[in-house]
Amino acid sequence: MSITESLNDLIPALKGTGRRRAIDKVEELRDENRRLLAKLVGVDDAFVLLHQELAEALAHQAEAEEIVVKQLAAIDNLTVHRDELLIEVTALKKRFGPELADEANATAIDVPPMARIGADQETVPQGIDVTTLWAARDAGLLGPVLDPGHVPDLGNEDTQPIPAP
Repeated sequence: MSITESLNDLIPALKGTGRRRAIDKVEELRDENRRLLAKLVGVDDAFVLLHQELAEALAHQAEAEEIVVKQLAAIDNLTVHRDELLIEVTALKKRFGPELADEANATAIDVPPMARIGADQETVPQGIDVTTLWAARDAGLLGPVLDPGHVPDLGNEDTQPIPAP
């Protein structure tokens, strides 16, 4: 008789008949152990992936910080240049201000007093009907819109209607 046969004879004796058989509990614990080990492997894989993503995020953050530093340096340089140009423009205005004023006065366009709109004059131009679209519609000034794609012929021979798609 071999050892495995003797163990096989012994196993039914160990199983027992009760609700809490020891051999069933051992199998349950082994199954649970396998499930927990499988979860542990999955968690380890997830941890490795998260660690890689963290490394990538830190690399992107470093690149972004480098770009921000370069942009801040560029902004500082442009601010200095702007300030220098502002000082130069102010000096040129001070130096050439009288000439600019003389030129503006020489090329000024005068409007005769009779053409100016005063407080007592009407501001609506003569001959132009300025009404809202709703008021024009209610007054019957708008024709019916039968074909929105039609371009009306205004007397030009080269005007063609827009073809429908």
